[in-house]
Amino acid sequence: MLVRGATATLEADPIRLVEGRILELLDDECGRWTQEQPELGCLFAELRRFVQRGGKRLRPSFCFWGAVGAGSDPADPRLCDAGAALELLHAFALIHDDVMDGSDRRRGAPSVHRALEGHHRRHGLRGEPRRYGEGLAVLAGDLAFVYADTLLDGVPEAARDVWHRLRIELTMGQWIDIVGAARRDRSPRRARWVASYKSGRYTVERPLQLGAALAGRPDLFGSLSCFGRPLGEAFQLRDDLLGVLGDPARTGKPVGDDLREGKPTLLLALTTERAGAAERRLLARVGADDLTDDELDALRSLVVRTGAAGAVEHEIAALVDEAIGALDRCTLAAPAHDALERLCGLVAWREQ
Repeated sequence: MLVRGATATLEADPIRLVEGRILELLDDECGRWTQEQPELGCLFAELRRFVQRGGKRLRPSFCFWGAVGAGSDPADPRLCDAGAALELLHAFALIHDDVMDGSDRRRGAPSVHRALEGHHRRHGLRGEPRRYGEGLAVLAGDLAFVYADTLLDGVPEAARDVWHRLRIELTMGQWIDIVGAARRDRSPRRARWVASYKSGRYTVERPLQLGAALAGRPDLFGSLSCFGRPLGEAFQLRDDLLGVLGDPARTGKPVGDDLREGKPTLLLALTTERAGAAERRLLARVGADDLTDDELDALRSLVVRTGAAGAVEHEIAALVDEAIGALDRCTLAAPAHDALERLCGLVAWREQ
């Protein structure tokens, strides 16, 4: 049973209370399930650790300010549940993404499948550690997905519709991302589509609309899309830059993973367009299983030397300008407008 905490409102600190709601849920469920099977404690412990390691909590923030801007009471407990649902859905996506990409670290610590793989090795369990770790991580992500869905039981139909679209778009974007990497598709048009569907809409546009739906204002969906869609694309483009040129101490994950995996990003597409014949031989190594550290360093240098990184920075600035212009045309309450404008800076110019 998912019990709502008596103090689960967003009046004081929306992010702190969303985090508290998630931990309350996981602790309650852990207590219930470990009475039947104590070994399930490991499952809840991994999810709890993952949530507590942080993250930017952007999706709950956009949902909250979308709702408040649309006239919702900040203390409406449904906003806390919606924020918790978005964070648990994000946990699901990241855990599964790390399995699919074979990523070693996330949020400054071993990814969930690597942590579970290490548990297998330390305890001398039977079978292959990799399959054990990946299998259990997939189940941990699945559980986060189910709890996210359960938290939104009983919300208005308009909110459920947004929630369904958000989850479908996320899945479609991830599918095209993986297929594009396998096919070495470096079309800028495809890269922009992936940026929008895999991350942009799910990070900004749909959480804003979910908040407006909870406030009973689906009439704001169009204007919120005009703000959220370009800002969401800017978020993903910044993520692409950080994935290649960022500081691992700040991002919490290894640098260059997108190049090792051959991710079809706009950054890679523009680098390919601008590269000469000799440089294209190096670019042909993107996504190779045996890509060396020296080749990775050369590729990172190429991204800058061709001007692709600068072009993406210019694109981010243009998208943010478009988003702020759309925000100024939205009929939102002043506190929400100001908070969303501040979030634009966090999304676009962050270092992690």
